[in-house]
Amino acid sequence: MLTAILMVPLIGSAGVAVDFAHALSLRTQLYAAADAAAVGAISAKSAAATAAMKMTIDGPISTGQDDARNIFVSQMQGELTASQVAVDVQVSRASNKLNSSVSFTASVPTTFMQVLGRKTVDISGTATATFQTASFIDFYILIDNTPSMGVGATPADVALMEQKTPDTCAFACHIVSETGVVDKNSYYNIARNNGVTLRVDVVRQATQKLTETAKTERASENQFKMGVYTFGKKAEDANLTTISAPITDLDKVATYTNAVTLMSIPRQGYNNDQQTSFDSSLTQMNKIISTPGDGSTEAQPQKILFFVSDGVGDSQKSNCTKPKTGERCQEPIDVSFCKPLKDRGVKIAVLYTTYLPLPKNSWYNSWIKPFQNEIPTKMQNCASPGLYFEVTPTQGITDAMQALFLKVIRMPRITS
Repeated sequence: MLTAILMVPLIGSAGVAVDFAHALSLRTQLYAAADAAAVGAISAKSAAATAAMKMTIDGPISTGQDDARNIFVSQMQGELTASQVAVDVQVSRASNKLNSSVSFTASVPTTFMQVLGRKTVDISGTATATFQTASFIDFYILIDNTPSMGVGATPADVALMEQKTPDTCAFACHIVSETGVVDKNSYYNIARNNGVTLRVDVVRQATQKLTETAKTERASENQFKMGVYTFGKKAEDANLTTISAPITDLDKVATYTNAVTLMSIPRQGYNNDQQTSFDSSLTQMNKIISTPGDGSTEAQPQKILFFVSDGVGDSQKSNCTKPKTGERCQEPIDVSFCKPLKDRGVKIAVLYTTYLPLPKNSWYNSWIKPFQNEIPTKMQNCASPGLYFEVTPTQGITDAMQALFLKVIRMPRITS
């Protein structure tokens, strides 16, 4: 009799355990679906992320909410159907963060607990996710196109230039008179007639290739702007030249970049060969680049000066760090002119195109060789932390520019 009396509570207790275990199993399955929905709806390539990049103010993103709901339903497992589960989805942008929340509630029918009068067990849960959206970035690409960038792009090109020139000169000087007459016998034309690739050619091609990478990597068509600048078209007017102001149409930037060529000089020895003023170019870039933002919106883009050069200055200046010939100052880049940009929050990404030794050139041996080893250190000091890359001819300038660009856009971003 006692056993019979105890059977009811014993069976009821066992039934409670079975029904609750079943309910917890279904809750775990729904949590997995909610997690997948919360994360999937705001992934890097999601419609919500694309929509967020186009928004000018914070707020909800309906397309993300629809995607999250669809993902949740597709991930549901067990006997519960979509109609039996109430789902609340929130997807919104706040500054440069994309937030999602997927909450669910459901009533699971019981089996054994019905003996005790309990027909259902309620389950619920919430999964959340946060994704930091890609930063908006304006790139200002400053290309050194001064005569020293007329050196052969590879040792083989240097050797060919030395073979084809009467004084074994590796530099393809681009001579155009003050009246615009091109010297057909200049070393620049010797290079062109003999298929010699110059360093400035490779940098131009690498810049154009960079626009293709930017198109592939951008999360939206308005994420990146690119502008291209050189040190000048001709030595008589060696001032910063705008090839393309920063724009989002990267195909146009690539087309405009066809205009990047070696700075011309009217004659050998013009202005005592003083055509490379980093001081002047960096000062002018500091005026062109407006105050940078945190990259959270198109109106507040980060600003990156992408600087490509062989790092050797050659200009007239009084405070030269190396011995001068008259007023001519040949020295590694003066990093004090990089500081004003960085102090304003502009990041400087430096691609140092290694200054190739020219042992057969007396000018190189007398003036550049003594400080050759200092050049990369100075260029690295000009760069913002982590944004320096040196490329040798065997590595390839195009690959180096790609690597540096990807490093810039994948750096940890500023958050509020």
